[in-house]
Amino acid sequence: MSVARVTEIIATSKNSFEDAVSKGVKRATKTLHGVTSAWVQSQQVVVKNDKIEGYRVNLKVTFILKD
Repeated sequence: MSVARVTEIIATSKNSFEDAVSKGVKRATKTLHGVTSAWVQSQQVVVKNDKIEGYRVNLKVTFILKD
């Protein structure tokens, strides 16, 4: 039987929400082994001078704990 853990990370991108998610998952898998899924808890845009300057996502990343 496997036991999983969920951790929350925040990732940003200047390009898009999709890019922010990709960057977040890529970074999470460098440290966390056995990542099985990630879901977007929330999305935000960073606005500066009336323009969107960045995209931010809060991700919940699930990974399997080693025995």
